[in-house]
Amino acid sequence: MSIEVLLKGAVATVRLNRPDKLNALTDQMKERLTSLFAELAADGGVRAILLTGAGRGFCAGGDVSTMANFNPASAKARVRKAQQVVLNLANIEKPVIAAVRGPVAGIGWSLALACDLIVASETAVFHQSFAKIGLVPDGGAVFFLAQVLGVYRAKELVYMACPTTARDAQALGLVNRVVPDESLETVAEGLAEELARGPAFALGVTKRMFKILHTPSLDNFLETEAWAQGMSLLTEDHAEGSRAFREKRRPDFRGQ
Repeated sequence: MSIEVLLKGAVATVRLNRPDKLNALTDQMKERLTSLFAELAADGGVRAILLTGAGRGFCAGGDVSTMANFNPASAKARVRKAQQVVLNLANIEKPVIAAVRGPVAGIGWSLALACDLIVASETAVFHQSFAKIGLVPDGGAVFFLAQVLGVYRAKELVYMACPTTARDAQALGLVNRVVPDESLETVAEGLAEELARGPAFALGVTKRMFKILHTPSLDNFLETEAWAQGMSLLTEDHAEGSRAFREKRRPDFRGQ
């Protein structure tokens, strides 16, 4: 199974399980996560959720091998599918903890940012690499990063597409804790169990209060993001960026 779910007491652990591809998300995985997050939100027996990935990486982003031959409708549909995963995750009115190691890239980073707390292994490296393949960030990444970093730092991180280490991410306020790799599961599970013992209703409505701080809402922001990414997927720059990624060379963007 490319998505595993383990229930232990009041904690549900959701594990991305495609380690040979660094848990890059396929369309099928996105569909399963969308429905799963809705199910966990409605399950009164689940009071905290832990999101993690199998193997040496949390999630390397979307499956780049499928990014080809788009038309306007299919491009927007692809973006919407990824967005719905993030939206359903962000809308869970229960504590959600991300436990991440290795590559945390693209939509994978958006998934982590949509959680309430992030525990990172010292091996974690965060990437917003969309500019390198001629695309805009998706999954609400700009929305989340600007909230945490402010607009100017978020722009630099997105425009330059440079990797961010776990320690640097912690210094920027992008992760809560950095722990030795061998301690990641233990620390994250302990945190989830502690939150599951908390006042479920109060934590849920507190999470709702944090959400209404932001204007525009994530829902409204994602409308603009879907248009921008849908258009970007149709450009020659994106086609060149994808070719360069596969051929492991620097892209030659022409602004088309």
